Amino acid sequence: MREQLFIRKNTERWKQFDRLIEEKTVQDPDILADLFIQTTDDLAYSRTFYPKSKTTRYLNSLAVRIHQKIYTVKKERTNRFITFWRDELPQLYYAERISLLMAFAMFMVGVIIGVISSFEDISFARLILGDSYVNMTLANIKRGDPMAVYKSMSSTAMFIGIALNNIRVSFFAFIGGAAFSLLTMMILLFNGIMLGVFQTLFYQHGLLLDSALVIWIHGTIEISVIIIAGGAGITMGNSLLFPGTYSRLHSFKRGAKNGLKMCFGLIPLFTFAAFLEGFVTRYTEMPMLLSVAIIGCSLLFILWYFIYYPHTYGKGSQHGN
Repeated sequence: MREQLFIRKNTERWKQFDRLIEEKTVQDPDILADLFIQTTDDLAYSRTFYPKSKTTRYLNSLAVRIHQKIYTVKKERTNRFITFWRDELPQLYYAERISLLMAFAMFMVGVIIGVISSFEDISFARLILGDSYVNMTLANIKRGDPMAVYKSMSSTAMFIGIALNNIRVSFFAFIGGAAFSLLTMMILLFNGIMLGVFQTLFYQHGLLLDSALVIWIHGTIEISVIIIAGGAGITMGNSLLFPGTYSRLHSFKRGAKNGLKMCFGLIPLFTFAAFLEGFVTRYTEMPMLLSVAIIGCSLLFILWYFIYYPHTYGKGSQHGN
């Protein structure tokens, strides 16, 4: 490509690298190493096509500075566990906010489809949830205990089963990104349809509020985990679809690494959602105030850690200098 187009496509990214290098705060060596790889890739391209240009000299200088910063940071490295959760993940969630928004939008499309289809066709719930599950739910409603399904197993067995299922669904939502995000989109869509159908089923029996106060005790975190895992899958898929100035293989490796980190950050939430469903949701007669408090605290945490904190952290990093 022409040099001016090459500069125009990458200049903002190079400026961000410049700002990051100049920051006095300690940076994660893994992030700096990734920056170094990106810069040397750009430098190699520039040396090939514009060997005597100012762009090549600038990129060479930038690569040297990043290299020096890496070895400085290695000497000052703080606790890796703390910096991962405090700095690296929020920065990553901010950088991939478009992928997360796409995952949320696809999931909500599924919810809307589920709701509308359930009203249009009373047999749609059986198609999506299965006859046995719908029959069991209707029997529970008739007995006056619509949420009895959450008491059907021991707490420990339910905790383990739900944790494994959450991990399975989230894993497939992430790994589906390798199919150019198509499989990830399908998983998000289907899970959204299931949620829409499930809640509409209770609405049609006048139990929407009662069911929501029970289901969303664990569902607030559980659904958020699925959406974020889907965002990680889309991150990986986008690296294949839009490699930019990198080779498709190198871009995919970067996207897969970032998506995997995003999923790793969900492990505590996998566990906590399963704990809530196994040990707390079964108390279907708990006071409304307590149920609302649990749901509200869960929602506030999700909004803070995955939206507000990454946004303020990302903006701070950009304007810190």
